[in-house]
Amino acid sequence: MLLTVLNFAGVAVFAASGALIGVRKRLDIFGVWTVAALTGLGGGVVRDVLLGESPPTAFESWESLTVVAVAALTVFIFHPQFAAFRRAVLVLDAFGVALFSASGALMAVHVGTSAVAATLIGITTALGGGVLRDILVNEVPLLIQGGNLQAIPALSGAGVTVLLSESSVGEDWALVAGTVLAFGFRVVAVWRNLNAPYAPDNVVNSLAMSLRRRWQNRDRGSRLRLRRR
Repeated sequence: MLLTVLNFAGVAVFAASGALIGVRKRLDIFGVWTVAALTGLGGGVVRDVLLGESPPTAFESWESLTVVAVAALTVFIFHPQFAAFRRAVLVLDAFGVALFSASGALMAVHVGTSAVAATLIGITTALGGGVLRDILVNEVPLLIQGGNLQAIPALSGAGVTVLLSESSVGEDWALVAGTVLAFGFRVVAVWRNLNAPYAPDNVVNSLAMSLRRRWQNRDRGSRLRLRRR
């Protein structure tokens, strides 16, 4: 029950963020709904395909599509208010990433996948919809843009969920713990502007220069000691 409720909440949050981007791109109401649906349901569809669910659960019931429609329509009408609360949108997006990483991993555990596969499926669920959204609106996916630490929080949430679900803690607590960890990680990353490491310029040259400086300093020290004698 908890998993179902939180899954709908994640769909609504992601659909709202996708709809807001659709409005910014000056799409019509059908375009906004399409971007919202792809963002809210894309990760879950990819997850179900990987788990062998056919057809995907998003297409079997009306609830998910209704949640997407309500979220898209709300943003379509009240988008100035949403745009004014940019930080709130970032927080909601962080909640969606956290929730889908944990719920996707837990669903994979239910099917009987390995711990590694469940963790990777959790990450895919959390980030898949956003990647599809960015490709659709012709933008570089937020996942691989510099200054957007998303994959590591999703990995931490999915991993903790898988580990705790296989212990005596219980699946509900595993879901809550994974969501809270990923959400907190993502919010801190946005707040403190944390980035994943970038590729160094030239490791070999840097190491060679460092060794050269040390050797030169060592020679100078030796010469000074000889002069004092």
